[in-house]
Amino acid sequence: MKPFRRLAIVFNQQKAGAPELAQELAEIARQTGAKSKVTGTRNLPRGYLKGCDACCVVGGDGTLLGVVREAARQAIPIIGINQGSLGYLTTFSADEAHAQFADLIGGNYQLGWRTLLDCKTGLRRRDLALNDVVIKDQINSRLVRLEVHADGNLVTDYNSDGVIFSTPTGSTAYNLAAGGPIIQPEARVIAMTPICPHTLSDRTIIFRDHVKLKIFNRSPDSRLLVAMDGQRNLVVTDGLPIEVTIARHQLALAQRCDYSHFAVMRTKLKWTGGYVGLPPAK
Repeated sequence: MKPFRRLAIVFNQQKAGAPELAQELAEIARQTGAKSKVTGTRNLPRGYLKGCDACCVVGGDGTLLGVVREAARQAIPIIGINQGSLGYLTTFSADEAHAQFADLIGGNYQLGWRTLLDCKTGLRRRDLALNDVVIKDQINSRLVRLEVHADGNLVTDYNSDGVIFSTPTGSTAYNLAAGGPIIQPEARVIAMTPICPHTLSDRTIIFRDHVKLKIFNRSPDSRLLVAMDGQRNLVVTDGLPIEVTIARHQLALAQRCDYSHFAVMRTKLKWTGGYVGLPPAK
């Protein structure tokens, strides 16, 4: 693969060891002839990654989610190094980063492409999400009634605590906790999962890649809260429908050449399999 010669390294100042590791990686990059800039600001300003070949994130998945919009707009991959807890997206450990960073930025990696959601919440307000778009009442304990249309056709209305619109990447996050399915990350679909619906037959619906979803607020005197990746919240009061589609942008994640999504799932979710001494399945 193409070497990374100009890097941005973003670290989470709240994670123990992250600032030191970021500086160590910057030194490794310098020794290989690559240039880097280091910042502890996780919500990158627009244009910060312009001219970079890749963005290295040192922290947890939340830190990575904070740089997704800018990386997708600049069409550069993210290298995720886990200094958090679970680390579904930040797949390199600190030890692996020390041992493999020079080889990785030298071109020894593969790219995993991830679907993003485009959410329009007004005439000129739109945003990107890697995990999910969550729509609920601004008052957390209040029931909300949401009417969903797909390509102009009524799907249903939900009386629930809210609705999650998830990418395959986000299927192991809030979607999974709400009873939604796990989806292979390469699939270009949207999972719509109601949160604690009052009708027991309401279950997750999987929509195709070119679907255009519109969500109408049918609760009188209700103000909707739209949460993007659990980080950026917007209160919607103008009465216009919220639109959710698959974005034209995709996000690239730089991964080890032997990276396996299901090996990560087995580790993080404590699934069984991969027994030592048995031949691989044919």
